[in-house]
Amino acid sequence: MNYLEALAYLNELTKFGINLGLSRMERLLAVWGNPHQQLACVHVGGTNGKGSVCAMVSSILQAAGLKVGMFTSPHLESYTERFQINGEVIPEAEVAQLITELRPHLEQMVAEGFEHPTEFEVNTALAFQYFHRAGVDLAVIEVGMGGDLDSTNLITPLVSIITNVSLDHERVLGHSLRDIARTKAGIIKPKVPLVTAAEGEAWSVLRRVARQLAAPVIRILPGPPAQNEFRPPYRTVWLNAVQSRISGLPQPTAVRVMQGQTVSVRGLQREYRDLWLPLLGEHQKINAAMAVAAIEVLREQGLPINDADIYQGLQKTIWPGRLELVSQNPLIILDGAHNPAGARCLASFLGESFPDHRLVLVIGVLEDKNRDLIVQALAPLANEIIVTEPPGPRSGNWTEVARLAERYTDRVIIQDRLPDALASGVELVQKYQHNGQAALLCVTGSLYLIAEARRILKGQERENI
Repeated sequence: MNYLEALAYLNELTKFGINLGLSRMERLLAVWGNPHQQLACVHVGGTNGKGSVCAMVSSILQAAGLKVGMFTSPHLESYTERFQINGEVIPEAEVAQLITELRPHLEQMVAEGFEHPTEFEVNTALAFQYFHRAGVDLAVIEVGMGGDLDSTNLITPLVSIITNVSLDHERVLGHSLRDIARTKAGIIKPKVPLVTAAEGEAWSVLRRVARQLAAPVIRILPGPPAQNEFRPPYRTVWLNAVQSRISGLPQPTAVRVMQGQTVSVRGLQREYRDLWLPLLGEHQKINAAMAVAAIEVLREQGLPINDADIYQGLQKTIWPGRLELVSQNPLIILDGAHNPAGARCLASFLGESFPDHRLVLVIGVLEDKNRDLIVQALAPLANEIIVTEPPGPRSGNWTEVARLAERYTDRVIIQDRLPDALASGVELVQKYQHNGQAALLCVTGSLYLIAEARRILKGQERENI
């Protein structure tokens, strides 16, 4: 089996959909010698920010001279992005070899009466085996969905991270924050430290589960805690708001904010002032604080990581498709705001950073997402909304987004094809510019849509937009 054949086989597995459970993974990993049991891991769950935190933690560990595996999903440009070692994607030949090796075991499992493993389960097994055979020092593993029954949840990590908890995948995980938090709390392991920025009801759930499992908790806060608010066994890490600021060249806001931002974090061991973060948005400051806290926990466990590694690692973090500027003229921003909390973060960023700009929005949202709340967060900011179909089998009745958007504006356009939607968006932005008005195009919704938009805008599809 060559790489294209292996990729076709993996894509074929999407027909098995989402099928949470651990029995198939236990069997699948057993036939491969349980490679996950040989890995030192960082486990990252939560609703939003998982990938960003994975990227930050991985980059810091690499700066410390460690060999680091990172498993995330979905990819943006190449399937191989899901499996990385020190920032290098897995070779295509390696994917082909591992899938060729694994496929007979999958068929044997079905013959034994197991349901066929899903695409994500196969990917998880592939990641564990790839990292094990490569001899990584640590593997940073992103939870796919939920927590307790996610296929990654057979590891016992050195530290668990639950970024936050908000509504997403309600049809699978539950329709209340409490239910979703219980599911995500499933990655908490006995006596394994937990780092989290969860708030409110979700924090109460995570705190209770951690106490039951004697898991030390490090809570991330947006500012200093009230005196004696959190006493042992809880420790806190917080942002020093005085030092948090947008940084860049002394140019108009539309350009300046694209340079990145600095943030100061009061960690477990010291204060880290003016950490440079090449990712935008207030939420990325909290994500950086989580990464710093997790690194400090690993350092307490004896890993050779110094302060300079934290500074250098954050400075070199790369995580595309999240508030990513892909064009200055016309101004185009991509952001994978694929759930209500993500949409609110995007809306906050756009409102604060571009208050004087006309906003043209290209949006496509998957059927299993809360389209109503996503549109509610973004549509009131937009001058023009172009609704398009997100790639993949989960697009469903995608034009429903247009109906929802029409509650907020009568300037809604439906474009079946993403290239046409992008072309229309660029044309509208240029029309505003021709009339002397500042304008930007924001493409958002499904991460699959963002991936396709990046390919088109970077010219990989050779479309004329």
